[in-house]
Amino acid sequence: MAWINGTIIKEFILLGLSSNPNIQTMFFPIVLIMYLIILIANSLIILATITDSTLRTPMYFFLTYLSILDICYSSSLIPRMLRDMLSVKKIILVGECATQMYVALSLGITECILLAIMAYDRYIAICYPLHYSTIINRSLCIKIAAGALFFSFLLSSLPVTLALNGDLCVNNVIDHFLCELPGVISLGCGNAKIVELVVFVSGVIILIVPINFIIITYVKILRAIFRISCSAGQRKAFSTCGSHITVVTMYFGSAMATYMKPQSEVSPEIIKLFAVFYAIIIPMLNPLIYTLRNKEVKSSLKKVLCNCV
Repeated sequence: MAWINGTIIKEFILLGLSSNPNIQTMFFPIVLIMYLIILIANSLIILATITDSTLRTPMYFFLTYLSILDICYSSSLIPRMLRDMLSVKKIILVGECATQMYVALSLGITECILLAIMAYDRYIAICYPLHYSTIINRSLCIKIAAGALFFSFLLSSLPVTLALNGDLCVNNVIDHFLCELPGVISLGCGNAKIVELVVFVSGVIILIVPINFIIITYVKILRAIFRISCSAGQRKAFSTCGSHITVVTMYFGSAMATYMKPQSEVSPEIIKLFAVFYAIIIPMLNPLIYTLRNKEVKSSLKKVLCNCV
């Protein structure tokens, strides 16, 4: 439990997206519309990959998994954020704060691992096309997905536990619109440095290792693409990788900017900005990025929408 001067803290106060209530009210419909887009767009991708037999491949299995993660991740944060936008006093119980922080962090780590796995999937498909179906099969995909989720929830437990079990310096006011690790760490006194060190080490494991793996993988992919004599084949290979590279750049860039620096060196406004980016904007853009550059998914979505109408 968190403490202030020997007193157990039972709740935190969130300051919200802005200190100006009018600005928060103004952003409410915008955030609500973006959340609805996240739910609808990602649900359509899930429905398309489930109903269309031509999309039952490992690549689309991981795309479906990404859509499920985006829905779950955003749903762990945005509904509470929307409620607070219309509230005068944004009080969150410590238990609720711990749950939100733990679930969001675990799902975020899972997405990092998934993006690295998707890069490996493209590597096998482009560099070893004849062995693809034997190397990447449905059974392996399910095991990887379950293992990534288990590892993420296991890894998240330590920083969340440390962040919520210590002395707070002044008060229980979090300058954020959600209960996120950087905001809670900024309140700590006694074990704040230890928590920051744990977060940094965890960041190396969940951010630096996967991004280096992705970079190495794409270097090998590019070498293989440039050896393709057919220009149409090169364009198709680039097209399948382009969407993934875009998502990786956005997601890892914003996450590294938030978690790979000491919290004392990052202003609350910057932390909020990046939180909006990876909690709302990226989950909303992911299905658009993948569908706009993928003929198979677009064709399947048209069938789904026609059947619904």
